[in-house]
Amino acid sequence: MAVDAEIYKKMLKELGANVQLLAVSKTKTAADILALYALGQRDFGENYVQELVEKQQQLPADIRWHFIGHLQSNKVRSIVPFVYLIHGVDSLRLLKEIDRQAAKTGRVVDVLLQVHIAREETKFGLDAAEVGEVMQAAPAMGAVRVRGLMGMASNTEDAEAVRAEFRALKDVLDHWFPGDGILSMGMSGDYRIAIEEGSNMVRIGSLLFGARG
Repeated sequence: MAVDAEIYKKMLKELGANVQLLAVSKTKTAADILALYALGQRDFGENYVQELVEKQQQLPADIRWHFIGHLQSNKVRSIVPFVYLIHGVDSLRLLKEIDRQAAKTGRVVDVLLQVHIAREETKFGLDAAEVGEVMQAAPAMGAVRVRGLMGMASNTEDAEAVRAEFRALKDVLDHWFPGDGILSMGMSGDYRIAIEEGSNMVRIGSLLFGARG
């Protein structure tokens, strides 16, 4: 499915001024991304380092690239020269590596801590105690800045279970970032619940680009 301008405009209107739309463009072509770019979208999210690097090299320089996948420490240096926001920091070790690589480039890289809120063990993320450890260590790092939290709810049809997980993540955000943190939660299937529970950034792919083949 090609990008539908009307769907995009309707979604922007629905989200309003307080919720940022992140277009998840993994597996999408440069032409797909350019079609959304032409409508005014500037924030795009990618899951794979090699794909992100290739797209960054061939697409407009004012795109704000977000890395939303599981980031391995040995891939950090490939994206720190240009990445706008890293969503999935799930260990203190990874945060330290981002700080180390960013310092070499002279940049301060913004990141979100990924918190494990889902019932599935396969999803990555910190628990509440680990969030505290990372937050206490972060101020000593000069080239990385923790801006907020990211989380993924369980893959379930139980809307109330999803709501409870999002609410728990919002509680963690309010503790560490009272009044000013980024909360990246909600995807195509659950973004409305996420917004009701306090999300200010949603990661939308299939609703904008169509289902992946």
